[in-house]
Amino acid sequence: MKSDEVLVNIRKIVRGINLENKRIQKQFGISIPQLLCLSFLKEQPNYSANHKQIKDYLNLNASTVTGIIFRLSQKEFVTKQPSENDRRVVAVKLSAKGLKLFNDAPELLHSKLEEKLNSLSSEKLLQLKSALDYLIDIMDLQEIEASPLITSSEPIQPE
Repeated sequence: MKSDEVLVNIRKIVRGINLENKRIQKQFGISIPQLLCLSFLKEQPNYSANHKQIKDYLNLNASTVTGIIFRLSQKEFVTKQPSENDRRVVAVKLSAKGLKLFNDAPELLHSKLEEKLNSLSSEKLLQLKSALDYLIDIMDLQEIEASPLITSSEPIQPE
């Protein structure tokens, strides 16, 4: 096996993620992180969560999550409701429009991949993790923060 084959496979993975992000953006007008935010809210009691809970789930920085919530709010997919006890705390709540959009959206690549990974034996999963850890080491990417959710941070250009 040649190293070029590994590089091609890595490029296929990256390209697949980018294509899915573009497809979701074009079809539904939202990004995958925004769709994942709706997904998280759908699973919460009263379809509601605070900023920190969303931030922790998406594993993104606070300013990125603020932008995601702002854009979802502008499109009326979520509402923001200040707490009666502490005005600094805002509950983000999934709206009926957001629930409909989420229910109409296709299963994400992330969900499909997670399902397949969960079906692997512990030994296979450890082998895969070791191989990926090795790639991260040789690419010197240890310091890069990454979400456990598959997303693309590349800007989406309309086609």
